[in-house]
Amino acid sequence: MAFDFKKEYKEFYMSKNKPEIVTVPKMNYIAVRGTGNPNEEGGAYQQAVGVLYAVAYTLKMSYKTDYRIQGFFEYVVPPLEGFWWQKGIEGVDYGNKDTFHWISVIRLPDFVTEEDFKWAVETASKKKKLDCSAAEFLPMEEGLCVQMMHHGSFDDEPASVALMDAFLEQNGYINDFSENRMHHEIYLSDPRKCNPDKLKTVIRHPIKKFEEDN
Repeated sequence: MAFDFKKEYKEFYMSKNKPEIVTVPKMNYIAVRGTGNPNEEGGAYQQAVGVLYAVAYTLKMSYKTDYRIQGFFEYVVPPLEGFWWQKGIEGVDYGNKDTFHWISVIRLPDFVTEEDFKWAVETASKKKKLDCSAAEFLPMEEGLCVQMMHHGSFDDEPASVALMDAFLEQNGYINDFSENRMHHEIYLSDPRKCNPDKLKTVIRHPIKKFEEDN
């Protein structure tokens, strides 16, 4: 049976319906950076997602080619994720999507090296006739975070974020957003195939102990 990151690392993907604190280790991602409204039809975000999946599935199916990745084992492509921010705003202003900056990502298995990644980008570009040059190999270590499962529309996320913020205040933590620590979403549902009220999204925020500021 193929390795499934969601099942093997439930603490990072199958979050509870209430806030919880986690320490997220270093992970490597396929990443594409961009700006603008993710809902724009044919826009930069949707193009980025196409590139991500092209590279992700090229790596997943590499064992059926002449290219060999050392330590490879069959796996399920992990879910789409995104890091989001807006200049001058802590967290996210959902009412002004045109000002979004984002890094759209898909997690890579640890056995994928930068050399393997480069091969996949070049191979995907040729085979799918799609320019995948915007894809980058991105290591990320989020460290101490608060997260919870959000059910419903993305526009309703502020209600879950408010629960997370209240939880932090009650437990002696504060948010710790910076240019390297961002609002993070993990998409466990496909919005193209799922009613908005049934969407499941892990929301994750970087945090630190309140005492560190004093």
